[in-house]
Amino acid sequence: MAMGRLKKKRWLKMALYVAILVGVSIGLWYLFDGLCQHFGISDKTLERFASTGYLVVFAISLAFNALIGVPVYIHIGIMVKAAELWNPVLVALAASVGGVLGEMSGYYAGYLGKRIAQLENIPGYQRLVGWMNKHGPWGIFLISAQPILPFDVAGLLAGASKMPLWKFLLPCWAGRFLKYLLVCYFGGAVLHLLPPLPF
Repeated sequence: MAMGRLKKKRWLKMALYVAILVGVSIGLWYLFDGLCQHFGISDKTLERFASTGYLVVFAISLAFNALIGVPVYIHIGIMVKAAELWNPVLVALAASVGGVLGEMSGYYAGYLGKRIAQLENIPGYQRLVGWMNKHGPWGIFLISAQPILPFDVAGLLAGASKMPLWKFLLPCWAGRFLKYLLVCYFGGAVLHLLPPLPF
């Protein structure tokens, strides 16, 4: 009975965590959109800054993914707005390359030693270790492509198990690119279903 309550509590915490991340991400999209409207910056004006925009998306994705334990989905709202203005494939490519390079911090934290990263304190650690050992790079791809669970754990586990760096980076990039491409193409349509800003 106590285990059932504990599982329910974990799921509620995870749902709250996801709801907060989605809320912050939507808030950033609204903020950027609202600032453009407030200052009269048209989409045509922003089209001229595409190369700078891709670089900004790359840098933001790199920064958020380099921080271990920090929610990385906060930058999704910015990425969706950039995909509305510029080429969605290039936005997804810039974000996925930045994200993968940022994930190297988690990989090397795990590589330097389990004690430094304190992996044993992560809930479900033993289950993830078994799953990663069984599926290897395919496991990295699946964890990278899914939208809910934090990816830092996979990077830490891949480093701790001394998985070759290329076997970590390639499936991580493929999963991220697929996920970000879907977000870039469909995220804007979903966000435009929300009510417009009052100003």
